[in-house]
Amino acid sequence: MTRILKSGMNPETQLRAQDSVQQTVRGIISDIRERGDDALRELSQRFDGWNPDAFRLSAEQIQAAVAQVPAEVLDSIRFSLTQVRTFAQAQRASIREVEIETIPGVTLGHKVLPMNSVACYVPGGRYPMIASALMSVATAKVAGVGRVVAVTPPKDGQPYPATVATMHLAGADEIYIMGGVQALSALALGTQSIAPVDMLVGPGNAYVAEAKRQLFGQVGIDLLAGPTETLIIADDSVDAEMVATDLLGQAEHGPNSPAVLLTTSETLANAVVAEIERQLTVLATAEVASAAWRDYGQIILADSDAEMVRVADEIASEHVQVLTRDPDYFLTHMTNYGSLFLGPETNVAYGDKVIGTNHILPTGRAARYTGGLWVGKYLKTVTYQRATREASVIIGRHTSVICGVEGFAGHQRQADLRVERYSKPELVQSTD
Repeated sequence: MTRILKSGMNPETQLRAQDSVQQTVRGIISDIRERGDDALRELSQRFDGWNPDAFRLSAEQIQAAVAQVPAEVLDSIRFSLTQVRTFAQAQRASIREVEIETIPGVTLGHKVLPMNSVACYVPGGRYPMIASALMSVATAKVAGVGRVVAVTPPKDGQPYPATVATMHLAGADEIYIMGGVQALSALALGTQSIAPVDMLVGPGNAYVAEAKRQLFGQVGIDLLAGPTETLIIADDSVDAEMVATDLLGQAEHGPNSPAVLLTTSETLANAVVAEIERQLTVLATAEVASAAWRDYGQIILADSDAEMVRVADEIASEHVQVLTRDPDYFLTHMTNYGSLFLGPETNVAYGDKVIGTNHILPTGRAARYTGGLWVGKYLKTVTYQRATREASVIIGRHTSVICGVEGFAGHQRQADLRVERYSKPELVQSTD
């Protein structure tokens, strides 16, 4: 049994906003497809005030950007990079190639191959999210991707030095300064000056997520990582200040970022409402966070931990922070989430920036069917098979029967030909 103490924007209003986004994105993709670089330049000027001689940075421009970043910032970037690489390397080591003999003479296997080329989008509109470069670029390099393109919009009309430095340190092979739907379209479709890639990865706003959705098929995508979502699961063991801080800490991402409190304590719920109001009077990003909380914030009251698990799995949030007496209960029982943050000692900001797990995670309830970006997203598992002549006869006979039932005469003849040849010694001899 649950009660909604605060609800967000109604679904019909959200749907109308989504329809508008879809139409805008469709038009930009079509324009890039038809006019290539000319469209890219016009759109970049219109949306970002940015029309350089070349969108790709030269080696000299990259080094100049790195030189502008303070040493202490570079130290923190390198620390986070080590964390991300270490975890990605451990994940890569867990993925192994397979070869088995299923029956005598039949060998089946799979190889694990990296993508040839990917583009890693790093958001940079309201906030230059340098950590996204670590999460996407460094993980792609650990996976062995041959060509890793990093792309980010300009900040105040110029490349943002810390983002460029992070892309470079993470191992990007090419760095482009261009933003949004036009950037993803150019990289997916290719233009006169930009070679297309095989996959698009990275988070972004609703327009970026919709662009990835519409371009899927032309290229692969990692997942639909749209506006940030956070869910806090809490009981009366935690204080309102921590809950409110952690809700607003994610609501500041954007005015359409859902922040949800799911709790068994009505006392805590009421205290959190008051504490959020207080913090919004002093938070530097209150203009954004307050809009997100007003339109997308929710408070849900449940009667037990088991009920909170059920509701949390239904919400399937990108980030789930567990602030309860027994966080491991939720680790054991929950199934739908992008990433879990267990206990008050950790929080979503740690995961967003430094701790080492990937922060590019499923949104829009996609956690029901996919996890977040990880080294495996950059890898293809491809199969192969071989058979001896004796085994081919066995496999061929069963294949022929199934093809006959299905009516695939050509398939059946493929099988029958091998049964005829490899079951007769004199024909086996003649085909050597």
